[in-house]
Amino acid sequence: MNFFKNNWKGLGLCLAIAVPSWVLGKYFPLIGGAVIAILLGMVVTLFIKDKKIFESGIKFTSKKILQWAVILLGFGLDLNIVFDTGKQSLPIIVCTIATSLIIAFVLYKAMRMPANISTLIGVGSSICGGSAVAATAPVIDADDEEVAQAISVIFFYNVLAAVIFPVLGNLIGFDTTSGEAFGVFAGTAVNDTSSVTAAASTWDSMWNLGSATLDKAVTVKLTRTLAIIPITLVLAFLRTKKGNVENGKKVSFKKIFPFFIIYFIAASLITTIAISMGADVAVFAPIKQLSKFFIVLAMAAIGLNTDIVKLIKTGGKPLILGACCWIGITGVSLIIQHVMGIW
Repeated sequence: MNFFKNNWKGLGLCLAIAVPSWVLGKYFPLIGGAVIAILLGMVVTLFIKDKKIFESGIKFTSKKILQWAVILLGFGLDLNIVFDTGKQSLPIIVCTIATSLIIAFVLYKAMRMPANISTLIGVGSSICGGSAVAATAPVIDADDEEVAQAISVIFFYNVLAAVIFPVLGNLIGFDTTSGEAFGVFAGTAVNDTSSVTAAASTWDSMWNLGSATLDKAVTVKLTRTLAIIPITLVLAFLRTKKGNVENGKKVSFKKIFPFFIIYFIAASLITTIAISMGADVAVFAPIKQLSKFFIVLAMAAIGLNTDIVKLIKTGGKPLILGACCWIGITGVSLIIQHVMGIW
């Protein structure tokens, strides 16, 4: 009862923002419900004079529900399909992730950016956009404004990728009789699922390929999602080590260990075993949808805790970092594909 009493007002406010954002996201998939929820949350918070009665529920939503969203995301992964696709796309995925993280680290040092912002943009750009940010934020103890800024930067380059990449693919000579090459490109070089879907669907429409490109791109994208596991574990270890050096006292790895990643793996295994035993993949569709809604709900809470004026004033360096990561990932993906003979 105390939980409900303390949190229901904040949860209710987040829901009031998340539901219309979810609906609008269906009509505008290129933008997506998560980004709409952040923006609405930023606007709504400007009109709330006293947020104390909402604080507990907003905090719960932005932290705990965000972790639940990542756990439920695991139910969308059939590891057998992911591993089959990984045989072809894994070298590209590893190289693009490494490129983005190296660029983020170098520019973090060169531009003296906040470590959390650099980490979130680097990880979000290289793995899977909002989902990677959702998984990484609690591990590095990022605040809501840092999460909002990272999501905003990633969204901007998502939109550019969805618009530009089909034209780029045609200009550089991707095979137009098959969705193979562009599917791998979209799956490795575009970070968020919404924009991967948009870019791949555009290519299918341009060359009458049905859903061949889309199927390939989404499967490659799901393979990238697994990189959440080692990245979050490494970040937790580094945070422990850094805390021990800076504070002069022992920081418990157990306390900051991302246990929700264990549940994410368990969810993936449940899906894989169930499908291998004959279960229809459609059984897990409602859970996947719930995962996406939870991300929208958490983004509403993050928007409510974000100072939009401050976000705009401090947005220059993160945009530069995001651009460098985006260009680096795109270039490396194309180079490795060419070397491997995919195009």
